[in-house]
Amino acid sequence: MSPISHAGELVALATAGCWTLTALCFEAASRRVGSLAVNLARLILAMGFISVYCRLVRGQWLPFDATAYNWYWLLLSGVVGIFVGDMCLFRAFVLIGARKTMLVMSLAPPLTAIVGWLILGELLTPLDWAGMVLTVIGVAWVVMEQEPGGESAYGKTLPGLILAFLAAAGQAVGLVLSKFGMKGYDPFAATQIRIIAALGIFLALFAVFRWWPRVKTILDQRAALGWTAMGAFFGTFLGISLSLLAVKLTKTGIAATIMSIVPILIIPPAAFFFKERITPRAVIGAFVAVVGVSVLFL
Repeated sequence: MSPISHAGELVALATAGCWTLTALCFEAASRRVGSLAVNLARLILAMGFISVYCRLVRGQWLPFDATAYNWYWLLLSGVVGIFVGDMCLFRAFVLIGARKTMLVMSLAPPLTAIVGWLILGELLTPLDWAGMVLTVIGVAWVVMEQEPGGESAYGKTLPGLILAFLAAAGQAVGLVLSKFGMKGYDPFAATQIRIIAALGIFLALFAVFRWWPRVKTILDQRAALGWTAMGAFFGTFLGISLSLLAVKLTKTGIAATIMSIVPILIIPPAAFFFKERITPRAVIGAFVAVVGVSVLFL
């Protein structure tokens, strides 16, 4: 069977690759200037990237050709998926750590499938569910691994766990709302509308709470700004746009499951750049996840 017949799945894999690189970039930047400044800066930069792309490819800087229907649902998707979801995600990282947060985030694919079934009426075959379950098991097996001297992946910090679940739910609902709102509309222009929604709220918050000194901090540190720019390009611009293209070309739950393998893909670069050890358990988890993704291609 030709790769074209699995275009949605291939785009979802490309999305996972973009988000893997993005996670490394934003981690490097956040260590220097904090997550709030990085969050705002990446949205501004991504807005610039996608506006230039839309001008070159579509002939217009902004999505003036979007209908009121597109604007309504995609703005709502941006608020839920990009603003609320990412805010909860970053805060969960602080409260319970990335490992526990990513474990809870592995609930996003089944949540996406459920929301897709409720809103879009999408049906998943038993084979689809088998692939999703295998992928989630593989991801969970890796992120649950206990670090030397660390504690189990099951934390008891209720606020952090709730925020991580809300981040997973925000990602799931945002993805489905995006597919519901596109209705044949260009995925990159749709991403632009989603970024406009999140960026508008972030700018309002920075104005109300006077967080502007945090922006100056990131502007003064070129390394942090460079990492943020790279993350904004491969994540907020390219990654989110590809994710919308993926859900446009294939079932929402399948696309979300493939895109959830970021914790697996991040193992090699994390070992190379951050000198993290790779255990046999991590290798087994990666293998199970890859088998799950392969099942989705059947």
